[in-house]
Amino acid sequence: MPAEWEPHAATWIAWPHLKEDWPGKFEPIPWVYAEIIRALARHEQVELIVKNVAAGRQARQILKRAEALSENIRFHGWTTDRVWLRDSGCIFLKGDQPPGSAEPGSSHQLQAAMSYLVDKAREFTGSGHPKPKRPAVAAPATALKFRFNGWAKYSNWRRDEKIGSLMANAARAREIHPESLGKRIVLEGGSIDVNGAGTILTTEECLLSKEQQRNPHMSRVHYEKAFADYLGAFNTIWLGRGIFGDDTHGHVDDLTRFVSNNTVITMVEPNARDLNHAPLRANLRRLQSARDQDGRQLTVVEIPMPQPVVFEGRRLPASYANFYIANGVVLVPVFNRPNDRIALETLSQLFPAREIVPIYSGDFIWGFGAMHCMTQQQPA
Repeated sequence: MPAEWEPHAATWIAWPHLKEDWPGKFEPIPWVYAEIIRALARHEQVELIVKNVAAGRQARQILKRAEALSENIRFHGWTTDRVWLRDSGCIFLKGDQPPGSAEPGSSHQLQAAMSYLVDKAREFTGSGHPKPKRPAVAAPATALKFRFNGWAKYSNWRRDEKIGSLMANAARAREIHPESLGKRIVLEGGSIDVNGAGTILTTEECLLSKEQQRNPHMSRVHYEKAFADYLGAFNTIWLGRGIFGDDTHGHVDDLTRFVSNNTVITMVEPNARDLNHAPLRANLRRLQSARDQDGRQLTVVEIPMPQPVVFEGRRLPASYANFYIANGVVLVPVFNRPNDRIALETLSQLFPAREIVPIYSGDFIWGFGAMHCMTQQQPA
């Protein structure tokens, strides 16, 4: 699985339609989508899923009014339960050794993974400047279709469970169904983050807890083997708890994200009385002692959490970590809070070659997700 900052062929998005996901606040949500799509379509193709012809017509009208309609947008008429493609969609891979073509964990796969890492290392000279790359060789696309069960929480997920296969078919990708101990694996894309070089981030709260339990048959070692076999990530960094208010029960994309092969940003909460203070501090300590795929200590960049976002008495999972990295742009959720400027400035320093686009998400986060949750990248 390549890192998110590597070149994309497209970004997949599903147009919003379920008003119950934003009760009392649905009206501005399509306009937030238009802003996001306008920013993305300037840099890459947008594969836009709409539930039917009428929804497609409405989406076109809104995009046109927002000056966001573009030839870079391709519509797909598929019915979804929700819009969170990071979790329900397939995960696209790159490379010519698709999972399943060899016995998982076999010497053939290990050799392929090590060859990939050697090739990556050879791209750089001793001075750190990249050498000219050889022309890319086209390889068959591969898509991992993990099972999706509504975060082991919601009952309306069966149409979303089919979306990953539709995406894979539209991309003409070979579809693989990851398994562990003879059973298909339930995994959401928001529960993991990779650096594309062999290391993966995840949380114990999401994958190992018995609450909202995705895979009762799997333990820590089984997850680590699956990450190595199917994602090419043989080095797992386990964090503890996610942020308060996250109804996915601990997704890492609200918490800690890779921004380069050896650098992560992580959310911190300076207010000792805040519910996020202790778990985020514990995760920071884990990151400070963690090592990457080459045994090196990580560079850890701290970003303070936004001041609490509360609606109808409920603390919402607002986090700057839920940004999305696309070709030439980084979409960052902001909440009209003082810490917005700290997050934007930090990310602008970490991504100097990309435009940093703030997306107001004070209404959007009422759906319990933001930029990263709603998108899924298709690698070039």
